[in-house]
Amino acid sequence: METRYTADPERFPRMTTDELRKTFLVDSLFGPDAVPLVYSDIDRAIVGSAVPVKGPLTMACPPELRSAFFAERRELGIFNVGGAGRVTVDGRAFSLNNRDGLYVGRGSRDVVFASDRPSEPAAYYLLSYPAHREYPTAAVRMDEAWSATLGSDDECNRRTLRRYIHPDGVPSCQLVMGFTEMAGGSVWNTMPPHTHGRRMEVYLYFDVPEGQAVFHLMGPPAETRHLVVRNRQAVLSPSWSLHSGVGTRPYAFVWGMGGENQAFDDMDAVAVNRLL
Repeated sequence: METRYTADPERFPRMTTDELRKTFLVDSLFGPDAVPLVYSDIDRAIVGSAVPVKGPLTMACPPELRSAFFAERRELGIFNVGGAGRVTVDGRAFSLNNRDGLYVGRGSRDVVFASDRPSEPAAYYLLSYPAHREYPTAAVRMDEAWSATLGSDDECNRRTLRRYIHPDGVPSCQLVMGFTEMAGGSVWNTMPPHTHGRRMEVYLYFDVPEGQAVFHLMGPPAETRHLVVRNRQAVLSPSWSLHSGVGTRPYAFVWGMGGENQAFDDMDAVAVNRLL
């Protein structure tokens, strides 16, 4: 498991492009037949993936966690960005199609990932935070999730937001998770932007067409920088950083948060005219 240490707002403006990418961009996910994990010191989040091709993959417990099994003191959100598959938790199998999700509660010992067809493998995105109480493991289907349409055509930010793991859906200790899909002709996400000082966020961009990219904006409102993000790459967003992005084509992204609370609207809006 790779460990990442974040930068503070004082160091951030002086970072080179390479330093920004090494600190905030996770571009090592979704290799076949592996479960790579990245541990962030920001709210102790863990980002990972599982792409079972030759056979099932098991969620191992990295020695850095000092625990008997991965979810001994943690909860886990899973989102499938690939083909159909199954995730088995303590002997209970959950079928997950593309864009279906699964919440795995604290105390779950065995988590096994599988694909229905090796030629079209499942691609599971993983996001985990510490948990101090247990909640039931539960699946979320895309067509069953809470959803809302946001933005407008004039602002080029019309999008559909779906909440999977949240207080009014599948409950959790601190993890909040869902995904947003851009409408045709719209490319801006989360614009106007915001920050939320009581929790950090991780973005996973997916369904970014081959040869295209998303320019992810981050940093304090008066010191913004950008990361060029490709398909199935993730961005670690500290609580002090705004987060927004614009793509060269429509795309989608999984968002996940953990921290002090789970209130979706606990954010501090940043007017566009304040951005520098």
